[in-house]
Amino acid sequence: MKNEHIARLALTPGEPAGIGPDIILQLAQQAIPAHLVAFADPELLTQRAAQLGLSIQLHQAEHGTLHQPGHLDVIPVPLSQPVKCGVLNPANAGYVLETLRQACQACIEKRFDALVTAPVHKGVINDAGIPFSGHTEFLAAQTGTKQVVMMLASSDLRVALVTTHLPLSQVSAAITPERLETVIRTLHLDLQNKFGLKVPRISVCGLNPHAGEGGHLGEEEILIMIPTLNKLRAEGMHLIGPISADTAFRADSLSDVILAMYHDQGLPVLKQQAFGKAVNVTLGLPIIRTSVDHGTALELAGTGEASSESLFYAVQTALEMIQT
Repeated sequence: MKNEHIARLALTPGEPAGIGPDIILQLAQQAIPAHLVAFADPELLTQRAAQLGLSIQLHQAEHGTLHQPGHLDVIPVPLSQPVKCGVLNPANAGYVLETLRQACQACIEKRFDALVTAPVHKGVINDAGIPFSGHTEFLAAQTGTKQVVMMLASSDLRVALVTTHLPLSQVSAAITPERLETVIRTLHLDLQNKFGLKVPRISVCGLNPHAGEGGHLGEEEILIMIPTLNKLRAEGMHLIGPISADTAFRADSLSDVILAMYHDQGLPVLKQQAFGKAVNVTLGLPIIRTSVDHGTALELAGTGEASSESLFYAVQTALEMIQT
């Protein structure tokens, strides 16, 4: 019988004062058909497990070992200062980014098949004097990728974004023909290569109410979006729109993915439907990266009340993408 490859997943626990370590430890209690390796401070994991009343045995990472419930392989990354649950400490911002750097590099070097990340806290990293706008942008820089696409997915809905963590006042200027074309090409290609969709159906939201109402409520649709979509349609892409965002999410007309122009145009709908049961996927990277759909939930850290359901779904999605 041919030996099958055991998928290797690099896990990062994110903000140490938040629920990232909790949900990594909860995940480790489950049967996962992969080799899980956390890039983290072992002492942090040991202390948090004790707080949560979870039994965990930590090991040095060994290549190809199938995960066993109650065990977790670790590549040590030391904290700068001890952690108190729920209390942010800018001194540990460098630790958070170092776990990401090491895990991302290990994936680039093909030592791991995918990166799965728990939530970080952008504010405390910036408070430490380190410019940081999110996982998506950080991983793009680490991999030398010019354009990445943030997509959240549940069992019933996928939502991708043209712009991510921008002030609303900057969104219109950021939606250029070049950016829109690159985002759609990236989205189309990864839906084919990483999700197995031969001809993805992509619904494109307009920027303005009623998709601009023929130019009466804004001209971005006429000047930028329609010409770009027509150009890509001529190449064989299945693009719908631009359509009004207030009707794009109707259950009777959903396509394979909805492309929203900005963060809060698309994500509130998905999170209302499936918060805690969705996954964040970064498309366009040379590696597979998935993440949870929620934040650090500082108030839940160490209480045992945090749910690892979204992290489990992120792992499941990563494994499906590896096998596509």
